[in-house]
Amino acid sequence: MDSRRLLRSSALAVATAGLLASGCSSGSSSTSATASTTSAAGAQQSAALRPYYQQKLTWRACGVTGFECSTMKAPLDYDKPTGTSINLAVARKKATGPGKRIGSLLVNPGGPGGTAVGYLQQYAGLGYPAPVRARYDMVAVDPRGVARSEPVECLASQEMDTYTQVDQTPDDAAEKAALATSFENFAKGCEKHSGKVLPHVSTVEAARDMDILRQLLGDEKLHYFGASYGTFLGATYAELFPDRTGRLVLDGAMDPSLPALEMNRDQTAGFETAFQSFAADCVARKEKDCPLGTTSVADASNQLKKFFTVLDAKPIETGETRKLGEALATTGVIAAMYDETTWPELRTSLTRAMHGDGGGLLTLADSYYERDAEGKYANLMYANAAVNCLDLPPSFSGPDAVDAALPSFEKASPVFGQGFAWAALNCAYWPVRATGTPHRIEAKGAAPIVVVGTTRDPATPYKWAESLASQLASGRLLTYDGDGHTAYGRGSDCIDTAINTYLLEGTAPPADKKCT
Repeated sequence: MDSRRLLRSSALAVATAGLLASGCSSGSSSTSATASTTSAAGAQQSAALRPYYQQKLTWRACGVTGFECSTMKAPLDYDKPTGTSINLAVARKKATGPGKRIGSLLVNPGGPGGTAVGYLQQYAGLGYPAPVRARYDMVAVDPRGVARSEPVECLASQEMDTYTQVDQTPDDAAEKAALATSFENFAKGCEKHSGKVLPHVSTVEAARDMDILRQLLGDEKLHYFGASYGTFLGATYAELFPDRTGRLVLDGAMDPSLPALEMNRDQTAGFETAFQSFAADCVARKEKDCPLGTTSVADASNQLKKFFTVLDAKPIETGETRKLGEALATTGVIAAMYDETTWPELRTSLTRAMHGDGGGLLTLADSYYERDAEGKYANLMYANAAVNCLDLPPSFSGPDAVDAALPSFEKASPVFGQGFAWAALNCAYWPVRATGTPHRIEAKGAAPIVVVGTTRDPATPYKWAESLASQLASGRLLTYDGDGHTAYGRGSDCIDTAINTYLLEGTAPPADKKCT
């Protein structure tokens, strides 16, 4: 199991897990978002920032038919806007018509660390409903430190292979020390390779970058669709720039008021809920093809725990040089919790693994880590840690604090609790001090904001959507009673119609609308 807080929309080709990460990101940057609102709201008028707001985007073809790409500049440090700048990758697909163009719709798939440009070119610009694409220029910017925007780098591929296999359910002092050392080495690698950018990849800074882009696109207000962590990015924008906030959809919402430890526990419980849903489906199947038994959900949970224990003691073959131990197996299971359409693959992979072939679970784990067939990793996990560890103070100060919290995590999830608790230790060793704090986001003065929650969402528990919608002065809660992470474009006509109507007509759904 891994150590980073990862929340990402399952609309991407690869569904990635979040508990393996140490919770999820929230908070703000160099000062609290609330304290910096006044200065940030006047950013466009600032003489020092004016060159950024007045730059011109030069669009070019970028390899995917119908899409254009450009590069924008933003201050590396908003407290020193006349200093070093950072280059951010931007892409768009212009509105196709028919119908009057509404403006630009900026999209972000979450993470933190997910490539928004990749999401646009692989999914949103092609797969969002045709009426939406007809009337919006579909736009994305890779946030600072992500993918094409001066990416954070930490470990070489073989080092990352080793890192992903470290035991995250330590049984003794030596294993605890080894896990702590792995987190420390990861952090040192990030500092060595990306020390300049690490202090400047906060969510507040990324939100301020989005306001520069809004101006460069010629839009008076920002229209935005954010999934998973992207909901926190969008809510932060609304907090900083409520008068420039247009139609915002926040799908798979986060609760910015929670400290990291509480978020980690909530997310642990969220994955337990998702696993119980999977297990109930598994044991009830008439085909009797459930590798975890067919008697009860409780028995399925016990069978999985026993199997993880076996792998902890003796990893199994996978058909390549890496073996499947408990860490990678857990990652594979968690990755499949993001989308119920992956459940058949998980059942097959578990069956194979219980017969000595770990290749299927390894494939699921590799999809989580964005590891390609040549063994190369995308920068997702590196950016994820960099943003999360900057946005919130760490959950734990050291191994002793994890030990003290273990009972509460195991209560939240008997299957995954121990591993998720230890995974939350990673930010304790981060080389840059956290600059954000948990706080409520109200965004007073913003137009209606649609907050979407899925009742059995593993990575962003439903109660987070309820909380964010209640915090936002103009929040409207839209509920999807279902499984999986996020709701838009996942098969609910009710959800899709409500969101499309809002994006196209500006009419938010009625308060507390529920869909199946």
